Amino acid sequence: QVQLAESGGGSVQAGGALRLSCAASTIYTCMAWFRQAPGKEREGVAARHTSAGGGVKIHYADAVKGRFTISQDKRTVYLEMNNLKPEDSAMYYCAAGGSSMCRSQGVPLGASGYDYWGQGTQVTVHS
Repeated sequence: QVQLAESGGGSVQAGGALRLSCAASTIYTCMAWFRQAPGKEREGVAARHTSAGGGVKIHYADAVKGRFTISQDKRTVYLEMNNLKPEDSAMYYCAAGGSSMCRSQGVPLGASGYDYWGQGTQVTVHS
């Protein structure tokens, strides 16, 4: 059974930083971070695919480019978040999908392509 467990959320002041972690029960080459604020749809934040040859493709949402960094070390994927803004407040989820999906869909930020989801970790940014 695939399991994804997020950690690292918390409450910070605007301009602060947090590092989220997602530990997977196995190694996935296609992983992503999503977030969902109350009353809003879930949105993709960052996605990463590692090819069989070791090449890495990453896709960021425009709202987080230059502030967030997705990385992966074996079974754990990270989301480094800097210069946080109040609008970044949300429940953050990690997700895993098939490698072929990531290749064919260009490392998507759409939720429909991902098969496995964690329970989420809350991030709150105070102004």
